[in-house]
Amino acid sequence: MTADPGTPTATYRLQLQPAFPFAAAERAVPYLASLGVSHLHLSPVLEAVPGSSHGYDVVDHSAVRAELGGEEGLRALARTARAHGLGLIVDIVPNHMAAPAPERLNAPLWEVLREGPESPYARWFDIDWRAHGGKVLLPVLGGPLGEEWNRLRVENGTLRYYDHTFPLRPGTEGLPLGELLDAQWYRLGWWRLARTELNYRRFFTISELIAVRVEDPEVFAATHATLLELVRDGVVEGLRIDHPDGLADPEGYLRRLDGAVRAATGEASDGEGGRGRWTVVEKILARDERLPATWPIAGTTGYDALHHIDGLFVDPDGLAKLTARYRAFAAPPADLGGDWPATVRRAAREVVTHELAAEVARLTRTASRICAADPRLRDHAPWALRTAIRELLVRLPVYRPYASVGGPPATDADAVMLRSAAADAREAFTVEQEARVVGVVRDAALGRLGDGPDHRDFCARFAQTAAALRAKSVEDTAFYRYTPLLSAAEVGGDPGRPAVAPEEFHAFAARLLRDWPATGTVLSTHDTKRSADARARLAALTECPGWWARMVEELTRSVPAPDPQLAWTAWQTALALGHGDAARLVPAVLKGVREAGLRTTWTEQNAAYEEEVTAFLEAGPCAADPSVWAAIGAELDGPARANALGAALLQLTMPGVPDLYMGTEHLYTALVDPDNRRPPEFGGGPEARGVSAEKLLLTRAALRLRRERPRWFGPGSGYAPLTAEGPSAAHCVAFVRADAGNEDGGGGGVGGGVGGGGAVTVVTRLSRRLAEAGGWGATRLLLPAGRWRDLLTGRTAEGSEALDELLSGLPVALLVRS
Repeated sequence: MTADPGTPTATYRLQLQPAFPFAAAERAVPYLASLGVSHLHLSPVLEAVPGSSHGYDVVDHSAVRAELGGEEGLRALARTARAHGLGLIVDIVPNHMAAPAPERLNAPLWEVLREGPESPYARWFDIDWRAHGGKVLLPVLGGPLGEEWNRLRVENGTLRYYDHTFPLRPGTEGLPLGELLDAQWYRLGWWRLARTELNYRRFFTISELIAVRVEDPEVFAATHATLLELVRDGVVEGLRIDHPDGLADPEGYLRRLDGAVRAATGEASDGEGGRGRWTVVEKILARDERLPATWPIAGTTGYDALHHIDGLFVDPDGLAKLTARYRAFAAPPADLGGDWPATVRRAAREVVTHELAAEVARLTRTASRICAADPRLRDHAPWALRTAIRELLVRLPVYRPYASVGGPPATDADAVMLRSAAADAREAFTVEQEARVVGVVRDAALGRLGDGPDHRDFCARFAQTAAALRAKSVEDTAFYRYTPLLSAAEVGGDPGRPAVAPEEFHAFAARLLRDWPATGTVLSTHDTKRSADARARLAALTECPGWWARMVEELTRSVPAPDPQLAWTAWQTALALGHGDAARLVPAVLKGVREAGLRTTWTEQNAAYEEEVTAFLEAGPCAADPSVWAAIGAELDGPARANALGAALLQLTMPGVPDLYMGTEHLYTALVDPDNRRPPEFGGGPEARGVSAEKLLLTRAALRLRRERPRWFGPGSGYAPLTAEGPSAAHCVAFVRADAGNEDGGGGGVGGGVGGGGAVTVVTRLSRRLAEAGGWGATRLLLPAGRWRDLLTGRTAEGSEALDELLSGLPVALLVRS
């Protein structure tokens, strides 16, 4: 990635919805411009299911969403934003569309249901027409077909079922119901059949979102035409790509998109493409995983940065003690929340066997055809292929490998990963010759068995299924089972090893600057399970594990919970929120117990247990005496303040482009969606006070500095850690940012001095431990040469500065050369 004048200095994410349309965003533009961001980051803007609160359920790629104000509303927002010096970044959804009710809302899908595989739109969707006798299974019925028979009716040339409307194959309208159903290109089925019988690819396990074959050039062109027009007209200046790991060929898609954007922004006179647009992808990286260097993008949306920032505020010794107290109190079995690796492995087996059974069945059918076509592979039975597929999938430590048939070979890292997984997967077989099937599946996943249609299909589908498995088993199951510290169970995080040492953070930041200097960074998003400030409160528990364990034990004696693991989780959830708001706490905890799937699930709800959970929450956290919250505040408010302000300043000044989620310039505590997707309120509220005012001050100062001095922070800038000296040096994280070439000609890069410009970030970590040790004492920070001024307090500093003086008012400092 090279320096690009179109690279944002900072973005501000807005969740558009009918309650917050383009016009509301337009009214907020003056305020958002005053914060110091350079771009607004909009959730998906294309036509979606009516009433959608998120917009990821697109139904029409050719139109801007009418409920938000339509294309004119979007263009008006762009004009107003531009008048205030802001551009627009738009979130796009290439992986899937909605399979809505009524079905006619999705015109391409409607045509496929009416015309079948010969429809020109059949290429849009990843449908296995070889299954179910050439019909698409639509799992929409509330019960078995026989029980729902009398609720089906033919009306105005369509088949109706409650809110669903299905097209009829031409000439079948007058047939008796049984014959009419048999004559269609689709099969209506009980919703429970989706788990094992579905024959179209979907988003994760959501049957209402049907995957799109965007790898097809015609499909790409049709689904991106409106978007590219908006790019061409300057309405859209950057892109966020949702879930690239769901695509058959992520790199191929990104290259096609980059080419199309460059063509759209090119100069017609010379025929050359333009410079492209800043583009980031929602790629979830494991701790030691690297973003493919060949992708033509600026970087990720920033969950990797979130993990490294959060980890600085986790005390590893305190976490070990907190985990031990959690295990003693909740006593979960090792594979149901007691041990992280065991919990992940069991969750993965459950998901791959149940929720993704249909996806595994399709892979097995494809693998069987590959083996049947090669005489050397014909004796691998379907059961063995299915077992090998499952065993390989559950052992992948990342979302997916990147391999393709006929394209670039898999990277060495992916090849080694699959080879290691295959070695372990062989243990599932007792007969050595049967275990050799694992090698066949491994080679098929790496694209090494051949270049036929089935080979290409298996290679792509294996990777896509791996991504769905990782998301559902880790983020949507294991995160809710393993709960010693809820803040560690965050998108892109590692609950088994969440702590990050300052040295690891600095190495990560330096690598970002070297490899992906314009990548995104985030702390809160529409998908985070808890907002940054909520996690800041939770992280403080690692500094007082004994106190927290005693507090939960005492609270649970007063109001017993249905089970001790729920008590531990529920009280932490309430603590994250900061109070017991039943309207927000009850839905979040109920979602958590359903995702965990220990005593109730989304599809097999245990009504009696959920009533017990609700009763406990209403009688416990939601009705706690004010003295309880006062006691919690006395212990946690101080360290939570230091954590929240520290995390915010780190994100705003480290390498990368910070993305602020709506409302997070203030103190913002939110739980999992839909709690974190409430329409924002700009202006008219009470004046910010306390930590909220401090955070607003910090945010404005850092954002305006980035806007005024982009060469200190963007591509081409420098980054160097600053090391404190003294008894409490480990509690200080500091670094200097400046133009690596010294824009004032002051000589040397950041490592050799910052000449006449630059900024220094100073942050306190593990502040409670610091206070217990007696404070900063003689600890000092050696600043680069010159006199510095703190933008937050006005204090000046130079040379070897005593940290107890520099941080006497706030636990953070943002210094610029005076």
